[in-house]
Amino acid sequence: MIRVKVVGATGYGGVGITELVLQHPEAKLVSLIAREDVGLPISKVYPHLEGFCDLPVLASDDPRAAAPADVVFFATPDKVGMAAARDELAKGAKVVDYSGDFRFTTAEAYADYAMRIGKDPSHACPDLLGRNAYGLAELHRDEIRQADIVGNPGCFACSCILGLAPAAQASLVEPYSIICDCKTGVSGAGKKVNAAYHYPARYEQMNAYKLSGHQHVCEVERELSLQAGTDIKITFTAQVVPVCRGILSTLYGTLTRPMTEAEAVALYRDFFKDSPFIRIYGSDASIGTLNVRGTNFCNLVVSVDARVNRLRIVAHIDNLMKGQAGSALQNMNLMFGLPENTGLNRPGIYP
Repeated sequence: MIRVKVVGATGYGGVGITELVLQHPEAKLVSLIAREDVGLPISKVYPHLEGFCDLPVLASDDPRAAAPADVVFFATPDKVGMAAARDELAKGAKVVDYSGDFRFTTAEAYADYAMRIGKDPSHACPDLLGRNAYGLAELHRDEIRQADIVGNPGCFACSCILGLAPAAQASLVEPYSIICDCKTGVSGAGKKVNAAYHYPARYEQMNAYKLSGHQHVCEVERELSLQAGTDIKITFTAQVVPVCRGILSTLYGTLTRPMTEAEAVALYRDFFKDSPFIRIYGSDASIGTLNVRGTNFCNLVVSVDARVNRLRIVAHIDNLMKGQAGSALQNMNLMFGLPENTGLNRPGIYP
């Protein structure tokens, strides 16, 4: 049985992985750590967990927080995981971090990311970089299986990379023609109270944000460039829309050669033939974010606009699942030699 510790257990990412571990046949929660709601049972913070998980929320310095664990999920902001990872590794645990701390395998790549989000570009444990893997399982299964530190992908990055990786690998689109038009639900901002996400401020409100540079661009450009074997730059626009959860990313690129939609669909299905959480559709599919809500699936609509010689991909994910906790559990499965869909192979809830 895999013993699981969750740090940042009272945020959306923390409760998400808690819910998933409770349903996992090979894992067991041993401790929940957070800065807020310390001393309360997690079921008092999240009443839907009553009778399923009543573990207390512990402070990080509580002796019970040092209980042995096989894997530690850091559902925490940047700089938290890197400060604690070394101690957890020394105790024999593997680490899955939700933030940008371990998404990059060199200090230089991390510094570029950190400066983009206005943080100190120095990494607290640069010697651990290179031992880590980027946690997008569909592209990095082998590295994740061998790693003891995995940096979960950003939610927008997950949708964009999965949507464009087949096209990049096949040199199907012009490298500097890619546009990522991405919309997310309000839960993507996290649980922390903020006036901008107060109900009256969000109801019937849609807006773009971080137009000067979004942190996930670094991941997307790196991963697509690796697939293409050449430098790729994207235009990325993040928007928040008045729904709770879900990401819809519409991705465009100018085709390098004529291609029919049927050919593009076939290419995508072949690329993802061994990926249980990727579903490919043609442009006549009537689907949306509701069809992936509460699941670890990524639904991709593949379309070719022959009139303007452009590839168009519409990617749908649940930002709190495939974009966060679901990918984290998928990574844990790979790290411990389990089938990657263990505890995750389920439909969503409809409507």
